[in-house]
Amino acid sequence: MSNSTDLTVAVIAKECLPGKVKTRLSPPLTPSVAAGLAHASLRRTLDTVRGLPAARRLLVMDGTPAGADADQFDVVPQAAGGLDERLAAICDAVAGPLLIVGMDTPQFSQLHLAGLLADWDARRPAHDAWLGLASDGGFWALAMRRPDGNLIRGVPMSTVGTGDAQRARLVSAGLGIGQLPRLRDMDHFSDALAIAAEIPGTAFAAAVAAAAVAAAATDASGTTATP
Repeated sequence: MSNSTDLTVAVIAKECLPGKVKTRLSPPLTPSVAAGLAHASLRRTLDTVRGLPAARRLLVMDGTPAGADADQFDVVPQAAGGLDERLAAICDAVAGPLLIVGMDTPQFSQLHLAGLLADWDARRPAHDAWLGLASDGGFWALAMRRPDGNLIRGVPMSTVGTGDAQRARLVSAGLGIGQLPRLRDMDHFSDALAIAAEIPGTAFAAAVAAAAVAAAATDASGTTATP
């Protein structure tokens, strides 16, 4: 790769259905409000990816994208199996440089990818892969100049050691690894509040504020409220 515009960016995402997505936001949120907040996170992530210098953008969905979410993306279904298999399948389907990001870090911006984009724009890139660790022990982004699903298959997912295990797998293959900034995943509502504070004035921050009001109303009345 000689230029970051050769890049494929894939967003791995789940259809935002109540009771099926971000279930750890409930309580304090109702399943419906939690699903709405998940969709707000996904929408912001997709908007950010649309602004990246990429040749191709993939929306790798478990389910069906809503509304205009698929705009400027090629929508492909997720493969069967665990998360490692689903991520590996993306790598096996892309021939050139690939960046995979999740839908749970709506605070991520092009600035967080500055090191990667500058490196892979260089005549002789210094790194074969880039990894963005998450504060919960996982990772929010993984990039490989030569994607290889076998470098992900078998890595234990959704553990406090997932990010370190993925990094070790890449290092054991002899790859030079660049480190993206560590970001906070939206696993719990406390995470959503912290993330919203990082990006005030955004649609995501407004959605979090509305969800907080709904949660307070539910707690006060004992009845379900929606924003």
